Amino acid sequence: MKTLLKVAALFIGVGVVAMQFIARPDRTNPPEDARVALSSRLRVPDDVQAVLDRSCSDCHSNTTRWPWYTAVAPASWIVADHVEEGRRHLNFSVWGTYSVKRQAAKLEMISAEVDKGSMPLKGYLMLHGDAALSEADKDRLCEWAGALSDSLLGRTE
Repeated sequence: MKTLLKVAALFIGVGVVAMQFIARPDRTNPPEDARVALSSRLRVPDDVQAVLDRSCSDCHSNTTRWPWYTAVAPASWIVADHVEEGRRHLNFSVWGTYSVKRQAAKLEMISAEVDKGSMPLKGYLMLHGDAALSEADKDRLCEWAGALSDSLLGRTE
């Protein structure tokens, strides 16, 4: 039995080492054009910007921080996939390329995802506890996003 465990451990170890040499995901950030970034297109209060930077920007902008573990497979594959998907759904770095209607929809999506606790992802929070949103953070983000969406669409109270 001990021999079988040693063989299994060796096999797993060799597999993990081999993973480091195959299909390494791209961990570079696309260039950022400040002229189309969210903060240059819409009024983002400092308190809201601080929450977006702390809790959202790693997956929803071109300013992703790539910690050491993102260079180690299989974590590198998972994180790169999450960042790619996050940018595809919402990217603060290319905000100005969205139509006004799409911007309003994205703001409503932010409010909905934050309100139901879907964002930030639980897996992200396991490694980035400081990204957790307090109730005050959630309320403030939802208030800001809702008011801005209404403003973009010309809705008034």
